[in-house]
Amino acid sequence: MFQKYKSAELVKPGGLDLKDRLVGVQRVTKVTKGGRAFGFSAIVVVGDEAGVVGQGLGKSKDVASAIAKAVEDAKKNLVRIPIIKGTLPHEQKGKYGGARVNIIPAAPGTGVIAGGAVRIVLEAVGVHDVLSKSQGSSNPHNVVKATFDALLQLRDANVIAKDRGISLEQVFNA
Repeated sequence: MFQKYKSAELVKPGGLDLKDRLVGVQRVTKVTKGGRAFGFSAIVVVGDEAGVVGQGLGKSKDVASAIAKAVEDAKKNLVRIPIIKGTLPHEQKGKYGGARVNIIPAAPGTGVIAGGAVRIVLEAVGVHDVLSKSQGSSNPHNVVKATFDALLQLRDANVIAKDRGISLEQVFNA
């Protein structure tokens, strides 16, 4: 899932204090010859509120096991996101399917100005001050993936300096 992002740093779940947050549970129906077969799909975001976050999808015949499967899937997809003083390094746009998400760094004390799935992801990452706007599709699956798209494109000054092969001072004073 994260192959297209150069700066995506995958993280192992061992030793992390991860908190899981349920984004949504949907009842899904499969129509068969014998009638309707009901199942559930759950989307979950896990994070340590210190820059590590992951998202997962679980499907099962009952809600509890769907959530458990989603948590396990999310722990397999953990990535590190750069956070600077409780906010983001820069503004970034993300998109997935019909969902568009714009996340903007904010001054200390602003809080998390975001709704629905975007808020859950940003709180799981550990961002305390951020502005966001979600446009297009409000489907929670796509909104979560669009938020991850924006977060995975974020780069801090150290990464930019290393990519360009220059010192940290030259990044700011060039």
